[in-house]
Amino acid sequence: MDMLNISRYAFITAFFLYCLGFIFYMIAFGGKKWRNRDPELHMKRWGKIAFLISVLGFACHSIYFFTRWAGAGHVPTSNMYEFMAFLALVIMLVFIIITAIYRSFILGLFTLPLIIIIVAYASVFPHEVQPLIPALKSVWLGIHVTMAALGSAFFAVGSVAGFMYLLRVIDFQGESKRDKRMQRWLEVTIYFVVVVVAFIGTVFLFRGIGYEAEFLQRNEIAAAERQASISEHTVIYKMPPIFKPYNSEVVHIDSFLGLKNTVFETPVWMKGVDAARKWNTVVWSFLSGSLLYGIIRLLLRKPIGAVLHPSLQRIDPKHLDEISYRAIALGFPVYTLGALIFAMIWASIAWGRFWAWDPKEVWALITWLFYSAYLHLRLSRSWYGLRSAWLSVIGYIVVMFTLIGINLIIAGLHSYAGV
Repeated sequence: MDMLNISRYAFITAFFLYCLGFIFYMIAFGGKKWRNRDPELHMKRWGKIAFLISVLGFACHSIYFFTRWAGAGHVPTSNMYEFMAFLALVIMLVFIIITAIYRSFILGLFTLPLIIIIVAYASVFPHEVQPLIPALKSVWLGIHVTMAALGSAFFAVGSVAGFMYLLRVIDFQGESKRDKRMQRWLEVTIYFVVVVVAFIGTVFLFRGIGYEAEFLQRNEIAAAERQASISEHTVIYKMPPIFKPYNSEVVHIDSFLGLKNTVFETPVWMKGVDAARKWNTVVWSFLSGSLLYGIIRLLLRKPIGAVLHPSLQRIDPKHLDEISYRAIALGFPVYTLGALIFAMIWASIAWGRFWAWDPKEVWALITWLFYSAYLHLRLSRSWYGLRSAWLSVIGYIVVMFTLIGINLIIAGLHSYAGV
């Protein structure tokens, strides 16, 4: 068996171990009916088992990373599949470090689902090893991308702790305007998590039934002598088209639920790589996410946050606030080095300039400025508790938009890499 096959099986094994670890975390913290007469002993015992299983998953995930590195001949962070898989790996690494420092297993109840979602999201993309384009054939690929991902991983764990803090302290029985506002915004945050889960499920559903639609898109390219040439390329959809590419015609389209024709044409200003197809996927994600969220609400008959709230009653909110702050404080210098300083050095080597206002560069700077403001407000203005927790959650939304969202709608120098 070659290295790439070992890597693939190790990745799948890690995913299932993460899922198993999450199940044990739910047993440890999820419900009173599973607890014995000593709840603290019960949570500690099952929490340790869940943590050990998660560490085993991390070991398999590490095997994936190094065997794919050996098989590919370069650091496996050059496309969206590899980058998201690596991001999940370093989030798990940071989680293990934070858990070892603070001796608190409760963090796994919400960190494991995040890792599972990212691993599943990575699996949506093509798994094949792709040859590096000339700009990526540099030692800086490993330095820049891995450091940026590691910094983002610290932000992820800080965001998880901040989210848990919100679940712990928001009064779901409160009737004041402030309580209602907090409940509403937390539920909106949970809704977007459900949308991401629905997105992954929808992609695998249509992939499983083998759905496909094909469009021929024509683009005008201005020539130097002020004439225009026409370029054509094929766009393949793996979901029923609600939005078709700009200036395109149907080549082939499967029938599904009566959707034989596209309804809307994607706006011309969406110039990302395969922007129309990606925008179509986003729309499907929100449609399926809204449906899934509605079903969950009907089954629970109450806000999802109100259902999760009791599992955190025994946790000290100050402890969660401290974990969130420490994780972000540790991640900030790492992100500064990886996403900004090393990125500019590599840009100077590869493209002959430090900065070009590329969309990915701009949003990396926005992310850095946001967390700079977070640390400033935390240290100089004493923004502890709710304010700090909300900033940590919002900050990671900014991070994920920088890593993923930019590629959906805007073309740039980083589009080829997908990161």
